[in-house]
Amino acid sequence: MAVKIRLARHGAKKRPFYRIVAADGEMPRDGRFLEILGTYNPLLDPAEVTLKNERIRYWIDQGAQPSDTVKNLLKKEGFFVNAQ
Repeated sequence: MAVKIRLARHGAKKRPFYRIVAADGEMPRDGRFLEILGTYNPLLDPAEVTLKNERIRYWIDQGAQPSDTVKNLLKKEGFFVNAQ
């Protein structure tokens, strides 16, 4: 099972709100996930990002790969992601 850290879309039409989740790489974007690791609200200015740093670190240490978008969000929030 390849675990990915990625965004799951929630919210209404034209009003996106995302959860940052750890999920099996084969599950659908908004499907089953293992754990909620944070949220991302792009509608606010500046965009609001909340993270559970210790849980994100745990999943990365377990071999989870963040998606490109999540990797960019983590870098903006000052969270160091190992280049793999």
